[in-house]
Amino acid sequence: MIALLDYGSGNLRSVHKSLLKVGADVRLVQRPGEIGDARGLVLPGVGAFDDCINALRKQELLAASRDFIRTGKPFLGICVGYQALFEKSEEFNSCAAGLGVFPGKVVRFTERPGLKIPQIGWNQIEIVKAGCPLYRGIASGSYVYFVHSFYPQPVDASIVATRTDYGDHFASSVWRDNVFATQFHPEKSQKIGLQLLKNFVELTKV
Repeated sequence: MIALLDYGSGNLRSVHKSLLKVGADVRLVQRPGEIGDARGLVLPGVGAFDDCINALRKQELLAASRDFIRTGKPFLGICVGYQALFEKSEEFNSCAAGLGVFPGKVVRFTERPGLKIPQIGWNQIEIVKAGCPLYRGIASGSYVYFVHSFYPQPVDASIVATRTDYGDHFASSVWRDNVFATQFHPEKSQKIGLQLLKNFVELTKV
């Protein structure tokens, strides 16, 4: 069973449907006690960093996410759920502290002539970390779907699994041990996204 954190995120339903489509047994979780014996945990997200962190804290899911990561079981963060893994964000003079799983902060794309912010639409991922199980069967250069104005800047470059160019080169996904996270939306990335989610589900069965 995979626990999908339900804290009011707008992409919850589409993530839920996509996980079901690739064969996952999914439980929507609103409180720590509902995580139970889950073999994987997914933190979805759209919108503002502070809204995500504050909602998770209110439902006591912030500490529960840290505790789950410590078990060594697979964890997947998506979009703002990816950003939440870092220490802090520059978004809207953010005051909320992130999970702090990875050192680094979330920054805004640099303003450039002709660059539309937010990035909305399809862009390529370059796989830069060999052996990441999330990308099994996915080619470097594949297109995935993004909707964001901010992105994390990891202090530790070794965790970067893919990078993407949108004016700035940024870490479009990371991986360390049991923790995986993507700035793009697998649930909106059609065949590639479903393959990624299928790979994550397979990790929970090991």
